[in-house]
Amino acid sequence: MLALLGRNGAGKTTCMNAIVGFLAPRNGDIRLSGESISRLAPEAISRKGVGFVPQGRRVFPSLTVREHLLVAQRKRRIAVQAWTMDRLFELFPPLAARQRYAAGSLSGGEQQMLAIARALIGNPRVLLMDEPSEGLAPVIVAELGRTIARLKQDGQSILLVEQNVNLAFGLADDVVLLNTGRVVFTGAVADVRNDHVLIRQHLGVS
Repeated sequence: MLALLGRNGAGKTTCMNAIVGFLAPRNGDIRLSGESISRLAPEAISRKGVGFVPQGRRVFPSLTVREHLLVAQRKRRIAVQAWTMDRLFELFPPLAARQRYAAGSLSGGEQQMLAIARALIGNPRVLLMDEPSEGLAPVIVAELGRTIARLKQDGQSILLVEQNVNLAFGLADDVVLLNTGRVVFTGAVADVRNDHVLIRQHLGVS
């Protein structure tokens, strides 16, 4: 699990949008398991195994929870346990209880659960999460952290963009710091967690 961190405007979401095909890279290459995906359309990148939980959740208000998952589901081609609707309802019990409800009627925390479930049911090889804790109450953020930790324990590869530094440091194995679109640090969480000068310089927190 890799955390991509930086101040607002550092380029984190731009980086994520380039990976999923919303933005074309000006130079360089983006590779998934050694295969170049940088010139593919977003739907082709998704089929290759890149799941995306966007900032702000971006659920469809008029679709039900169940309809979101039916539209997004995709069989997994590798020999590990696949994400199914039943397995996701076990992971997110509130969604099971509200599967017939329109997404627009859900709370912010429930919408975030739905955004994650929608990405997972595509059975991605790598899951991109852009600011998953944004706008959520602390108790919901704590529950979200436990869910992400479970996904990591189950072997899901995750790229996490997160302003909550403590949450990111508590979950990730490695960290990349961005500043004005450039990588200024890459290494293990243990190497940056206690480097207060580096954290203040590039994250603006203490």
